[in-house]
Amino acid sequence: MDTKSTLICSRCKVKMKPVEVTFKYLKRSFRHEVLRCPECGQVYIPEELAKGRMAEVEAVLEEK
Repeated sequence: MDTKSTLICSRCKVKMKPVEVTFKYLKRSFRHEVLRCPECGQVYIPEELAKGRMAEVEAVLEEK
């Protein structure tokens, strides 16, 4: 099952669409494609992104 084509917003009950989003942390930012509701803007962050890329960026920035 392809998550990108099947997730529905829990608020609006519409299909979420992939968009590139800017994440900001400690005055730094990075861009990544995630699913976002076209109605309310709620973003879905998959576990692998949270534990992977986001955790790496957080660790690097906190070391500085």
